[in-house]
Parts: sequence; C-alpha cells; structure tokens
Amino acid sequence: MSRRHSIAEARSRLPELIRQAEAGKTVELTRRGEGVAVLVGLREWERLAGRGRRFSAAWDDFVREVDLSSLDIDPEEVFGDVRDRDPGRDPAS
Repeated sequence: MSRRHSIAEARSRLPELIRQAEAGKTVELTRRGEGVAVLVGLREWERLAGRGRRFSAAWDDFVREVDLSSLDIDPEEVFGDVRDRDPGRDPAS
C-alpha cells in the first residue's frame, strides 16, 4: 500500500520520502486530497519503464551462479510437451 502525503507535507519531508522510495515503498503525492504523482525508487522505475537488464544478461548471470548440472532437472520431462513437434502443412501444396 502506498503512503499518501500532500505536496505541502512532501516539501518539508522530502529527504525522508526519498529514503522510503529507495527502500522500495511507494509514496503517493496528493493535491487537495487527490493523487497527482507517485514517488518511487530508481530500481522500481527502471523495472516499470522496462529499463532492466536484457534477458541474455540475466541468463548469463544465472548460469554463472547456478550449476545447472547439479540440479536434478530433466529438460525433456519439464519441456517435452511444450513444443508441437508436428512439422505443419506441406509448403508444396
């Protein structure tokens, strides 16, 4: 749940509100009781704006950190029925 603060209150408490946003809390700013803006931390903004890491970078980090061979996972068992192996229609027809 976001915390609501009037803009006037936010002026006097800005450093504290920024710390809350940095800690992952959402801070809603209001004018005359109506929400007008939201203060979020940079990490959350990057996540929301799609400015996070590329999947390939995240995958590379994951593979470096996790020894996949040590996991008792059979890819065929997990993903075997995901892809339709039917070659589809005959392109010559």
